Amino acid sequence: MIIKDEKYLVTGGTGVVGYELCKRILEMGGKVVVLSRTEEKLKKLQEKYEIEILVSDILDKERVREAIKAVRGVFHLTALAQGMQSGKCIESINTNVLGSMNVLVESLDVDFVIGISSDKVVQVSGNYGATKFLMERLFTEFEEINPDTKYRVVRLGNVIYSTDSVLEKWKNKIENNEEVIITEPTATRFFMTKEQSVDMIFNCLEKSTDSTPYFENIKSTSMGNLLEAMSNKYLPKGGELSVKEIGLQPNENLHERIVEGGSYTNEIEQYTIKELEEMIWL
Repeated sequence: MIIKDEKYLVTGGTGVVGYELCKRILEMGGKVVVLSRTEEKLKKLQEKYEIEILVSDILDKERVREAIKAVRGVFHLTALAQGMQSGKCIESINTNVLGSMNVLVESLDVDFVIGISSDKVVQVSGNYGATKFLMERLFTEFEEINPDTKYRVVRLGNVIYSTDSVLEKWKNKIENNEEVIITEPTATRFFMTKEQSVDMIFNCLEKSTDSTPYFENIKSTSMGNLLEAMSNKYLPKGGELSVKEIGLQPNENLHERIVEGGSYTNEIEQYTIKELEEMIWL
């Protein structure tokens, strides 16, 4: 899967999953090239491993070409998720669609390209899901155009403490005895750790035979239970949790699915409060 001393490109290597993926590749003996807008978050890894970092936007075709040169495979994680419930439509298209196109166009000679998608593509209700849906379709088309390269797609659920995660906001509010805002406590979501995410990425490479989106069974949780677990972990002794419910927001689903026709998040096995407490520990 990872060949010792061979180079692999990770786009978006400074994110929660990207960082863990870089670490895993390096531990397996591979070499890592990271294409990212910043290198700040990779300094800890650089203290232990040799990492080649190209600071660039995914829309810079020349830099993307330079990053892919001489790599064995590409892990494409760069994405804009902040547009999920916002009006950042152009930014979402630029990063998630056009940026993905840049990567695919320049990766015609590598062994594999794996794109990281999301459960949000199934019940598309916002920019993020819509643009990730288009990214998946790009992988399918490139598979038809270039059969010599393996094109794979893996769908992840919500990753603990990923960029723009509500958990970081909740943690700060709870620790400071400030009011916590929650949309709908009964809403359910797929949740997974960064370690589970990287495991699934490698499982996809090993088990998947084409660009059909790969996914695994993931447990879910209600947002109310998640908040309870956060409160148990981070509420100061003697503190009192103050919660404001604002209801589901535009482009937000009550329950989600990871595959068309599959079970909703309220129909599958859910994490216990204790399991959630262990997952969210920082």
